[in-house]
Amino acid sequence: MGSNPLPVPATSAGRDGLAALLDAPERAVVALDFDGTLADIVPDPEQARAHPGAVPALARLAPRLLSAAVITGRPAGVAVRYGGFTGVPGLERLTVLGHYGAERWDAATGTVQAPAPHPGVAAVEAELPGVLDASGAWQGTWIERKGRAVAVHTRRAADPQAAFELLRGPLHDLAERHGLIVEPGRLVLELRPPGMDKGVALAEYVRESGASTVLYAGDDLGDLAAFAAVEKLRAEGLRGVLVCSGSAEVTELTDRADLVADGPGGVVDLLTRLADEVS
Repeated sequence: MGSNPLPVPATSAGRDGLAALLDAPERAVVALDFDGTLADIVPDPEQARAHPGAVPALARLAPRLLSAAVITGRPAGVAVRYGGFTGVPGLERLTVLGHYGAERWDAATGTVQAPAPHPGVAAVEAELPGVLDASGAWQGTWIERKGRAVAVHTRRAADPQAAFELLRGPLHDLAERHGLIVEPGRLVLELRPPGMDKGVALAEYVRESGASTVLYAGDDLGDLAAFAAVEKLRAEGLRGVLVCSGSAEVTELTDRADLVADGPGGVVDLLTRLADEVS
């Protein structure tokens, strides 16, 4: 047993979910967002790496579970690389669902499965510099090309929130012209194809696994869809725990979470305590 007790969820549904996970971990799925949940948010997304304790904690917990998954807006291969998930004893059954579930990497095969990219993404990439320039938001904004999506980050702008708000309208119009949607995040606006989000990806994964309990941890507006999916699964009779990787930036998640962890360090602590309890 760990030296620290597990935190008590704030809701009865969360308490039921945690009890079910501890009682029968072999019937539970633990699914986690990457940036802001397993990895600290950094000014340059290419420098993001999993918290040093994340892989060891997951590797201890995952063998006791039905399955573990990372669900991210990043390409699956990038999340695997930045996470350091390849060839880790204990993570043989880990799945990474990239691009909100459009791509899937399984540790068992070490391969990524993915459909062809949406043609609108290339068209949007070509027009983006002009749109940013015309909006007067070129200074300090940064374009991240993701292959199946393209993101505009405002974290480095002189006034990040003002740049974010300024770009919402123009980027929405640009996305709409090319059959894409805009997904807002923490000082980032992502243009991507419709029809996939973390909620769809999570619900499909949980149903496919046959799990009776699911824990999901996220930190961002993009994780609201996954929170909603867990709430819907709970309404259908599954047990669930919603964890917010604590951030003052996204109060919508904090308000709906059963547990609030103190960022990636807190999530790692929670995974470690879960591993202690089920070992």
